[in-house]
This record gives sequence, structure tokens and C-alpha cells, in this order.
Amino acid sequence: MTTDRTTATPPLVETIVVPRASDLGGGFKVLRVLPSAQRRMVGPFVFLDQMGPVRLDAGTGLDVRPHPHIGLATVTYLFDGEILHRDSLGSVQPIRPGELNWMTAGRGIVHSERTPPELRPAGPRLSGLQAWVGLPVRDEEIAPAFAHHGAAELPVVTAPGLRIRVIAGEIFGVRSPAETRSPLFYADVTLVAQQRLHIPAEHEERAAYIVEGAVRIDGQAYPPGQLLVFGRGADVTLAALGPTRLMLLGGEPLDGPRFVWWNFVASTRERIEQAKEDWRTERFTPVPGETERIPLP
Repeated sequence: MTTDRTTATPPLVETIVVPRASDLGGGFKVLRVLPSAQRRMVGPFVFLDQMGPVRLDAGTGLDVRPHPHIGLATVTYLFDGEILHRDSLGSVQPIRPGELNWMTAGRGIVHSERTPPELRPAGPRLSGLQAWVGLPVRDEEIAPAFAHHGAAELPVVTAPGLRIRVIAGEIFGVRSPAETRSPLFYADVTLVAQQRLHIPAEHEERAAYIVEGAVRIDGQAYPPGQLLVFGRGADVTLAALGPTRLMLLGGEPLDGPRFVWWNFVASTRERIEQAKEDWRTERFTPVPGETERIPLP
């Protein structure tokens, strides 16, 4: 007796996430990509927002008042504009297009994100992404840290009609200098029309967020503003239907479920409750020079 054993071919696109719009106030809106009803995480990425593109009114700017984080690393990357980062470690760092701000919250950090004063009179532009990377359980309570990497520090892979900046982790044979706590990748990809890109299957979970333009995968077209989560191990090649920009992200899944509440990520509900009480009673270290704070929801 013989048995015909076949291995199912993984779907090229396993899940499609269409982000929802969220208004942060003052006419500033974001597209919330992760978490979503369709997908909570991709690799260790537990959160992804697209900011803009937007031009704010003259005399105004982005003003995200001091707020806390635990159990994650914030990953800020801009396409246009500038944000001034301040945190409770004393870091004061402008971030500009093509640069990386990597802030590890660990057991707790507070930061603010604002438009620099000198850019406000003309009406500042802003476009980019903010992601959160969950920390492994062993690192949830590490000391907070902040790192900035200029555009020249981040490796770039080029080919005719193709440019890839590896922001964090490793992919396409190159590694970012950013220190990460688990295997992951995060890359900014631009393609000309009809250019093809093969996405390596070296990481367990992979996705592409289409920022501008559109792509075709196996005869199916996908417009901008969609997160395409690829099947595990699937042999994925995409083709740009016009000038296209997309972000590749993913990596090894986290070591267990995560609870996400407001700006807190933790492996237990008890840790979330502790963080709530710590912020409510002002036990987090404040940001030097800042007097405002976002109250607990």
C-alpha cells in the first residue's frame, strides 16, 4: 500500500490588511496598519502607523506631548519633514528623512515628538512611519536606551530600477548597524515601473506595506495603503506597476502573546496594570525641559 503525500504550497499573500484612519488631533491623521483585526503582529512588529503625507497649517506643527512606553522599541523613519525627539534619558535628537531613531523602552521610558520651532512658520511637511518592535520576555525589563543612525550609516542595496535601504535587521545579504533584540528586518524599497523584486524567505514572517504606487503578485494587483502578509516559506516575487515605494518588515515571531494597551506592550496583564499606575502616579522619569504630559486614557 502506498500513500500519496503532498505538501500544500503556501499562499503567496496570506493576509491583506487595509489600515484604518485615526485622527491624532489638529488635523493630523495617521493610518493604523498594525495591530488590526486581520493581523495582530508580523514577526516582532506589534504596531505600524503611516504618518501623512501632510502639510500642516502655517505656524503649527506636530506636538506629541510626553508619554510613556514599556516592553518595546519605537522605530521612527521619515520620508519627508523633521521631528524633534526628546526623552527621559536626556536625548534630544532631530530625525530627518532616511534616518533611524531606535528607542528601547524596556522597563520604562518617556518621550515627546514635536516639529522643531524653526520649521513651524512656513507650515511643516511630514511623511513617514512609526513602528513598535516587541521585546523578548527576557528583555522586557532591561534599562531604557536610545540610538540614532544617520542616513549614511544605513546600508543601501542598488540595482537598475531598484534601491533598498536596510533600516534595521538583516535582509538581501546586508545588515543595519541598529542593535536589535531578536531576528528581524525592516527596509525601505523604491522601484521604477515594471521592476521586479524577489523577497527572500530567510525570515519566518514577512510582509510588505505599499506606501506609494502599486505592485502585482502572481497576476493580482495591490494598490497603495495595504499591508501584504506573505505565506511562510512562499516564493514571492512582486513587480511594480509604476513608480513604487514599499516597506518590507518581519522576522522571528515573539516568544508568546503580547498585551497591548495604549503605549504599553507586555507579556502579562499585570505588567500593563503596573505601568498604568506608574504613569498615573508620576513614577516614570520625566523628560528634561518638558512640563506637559499626556494623561492616562
